[in-house]
Amino acid sequence: MAFVWEQLVVDAADPAALGSWWAHALDWVVVNADPDEYEIRATPDTLPGLVFVPVPDHKTVKNRLHLDFRPDDQDAEVTRFLTLGAHHTDIGQRDTDPWIVLSDPEGNEFCILAPHTT
Repeated sequence: MAFVWEQLVVDAADPAALGSWWAHALDWVVVNADPDEYEIRATPDTLPGLVFVPVPDHKTVKNRLHLDFRPDDQDAEVTRFLTLGAHHTDIGQRDTDPWIVLSDPEGNEFCILAPHTT
């Protein structure tokens, strides 16, 4: 039995706003702008995508699943995300950890990892 990882679903107070923010932040395309199922992908035919769906409650605790990004320039990418509206988030990480934890406008954590060293 074959299966394909289609998408990661993100609960959101405002799916269109949050999905649009992530599309801009990742330079992805919107493949479905329905306010009840706002989907973005790297390209229209690339999976998996991110789907933002409405929920009545607001996020109150640390995510149990989050995205990690590994850029060539960690400092530049952190600055770029902060400029877009992300903010630093403390989830108990140490100053010596090689990643920086940020949150999107609705408080969903994600990490900007240090570049690979070769």
